[in-house]
Amino acid sequence: MTALLTTDLGATPLIGRGKVRDLYAIDGALLLVATDRISAFDHVLATGIPGKGKILTQISLFWFDLLSSIVADHLITADVAQYPAALQPYADQLEGRSMLVKRATMFPVECVARGYLAGSGWKEYKGSGTVCGIPLAAGLLDGSRLPEPLFTPATKSQDGAHDENISFSAAESLLGAEDATELRRLTLALYQKAADHAESRGLILADTKFEFGRTTEGIILADEVLTPDSSRFWEAVAWRPGGPQPSFDKQFVRDYLEAILWNKQAPAPGLPDEVVERTQQKYLEAFRRLTGRHLNL
Repeated sequence: MTALLTTDLGATPLIGRGKVRDLYAIDGALLLVATDRISAFDHVLATGIPGKGKILTQISLFWFDLLSSIVADHLITADVAQYPAALQPYADQLEGRSMLVKRATMFPVECVARGYLAGSGWKEYKGSGTVCGIPLAAGLLDGSRLPEPLFTPATKSQDGAHDENISFSAAESLLGAEDATELRRLTLALYQKAADHAESRGLILADTKFEFGRTTEGIILADEVLTPDSSRFWEAVAWRPGGPQPSFDKQFVRDYLEAILWNKQAPAPGLPDEVVERTQQKYLEAFRRLTGRHLNL
């Protein structure tokens, strides 16, 4: 199986290419195509993970359905047969890894929910005892469960490479108090429902990030949702606060890049077959555990 690193949809207007997704304009809507590109340390690597885009898309579709009672989402259809005629010649590139979605005015804040202390939250806590300015009790460890889930918004830096944690008051300044309050409510409600489902599957949802937009019909959930690219899923039976937890993400990739002492500057290196295969299997296992289904790539 070959990794799809770049899409080519002929005359269909390309809006942009992100680290993973290619975005096209189509008949007043948008087409999101998840490629098999993989990034680490803010660089897209030379080697992709075959099928990764399909896995991410199918996980997002699962969650959009499960969470639909809380908030509407941007999905129009993921059935390629229902796409406009101009896209049909490219069905082989689109099948299983694309979504036709509504256009929305996106809020300039990433809505992060944290149920456990990890990542940038842990780094901040070690230094100041806070996460996004929220004071926490002393004595917590890397991986500790928080007393209650936190809403910790973030903004993109100007170069688009890093998320920058901000306080809720800063989010209010960016969004207005009413929208900031509603996005906090939605984020925590979505996190709680997703965390409860993950727990029923033997997984811990340590943290995740959502992106929201606004249409004429109101606020909608957009982009990808609760995938291993945007969330930390941990094995519940292996959870031991005090250090990094076994996770369902691209940790194999990060570990390999650290082991070869890559300087984290472009050009990014490729990956050996073993790391590619193990990473693909982790993503597939996340899909199977979360959905209860098997995915044929």
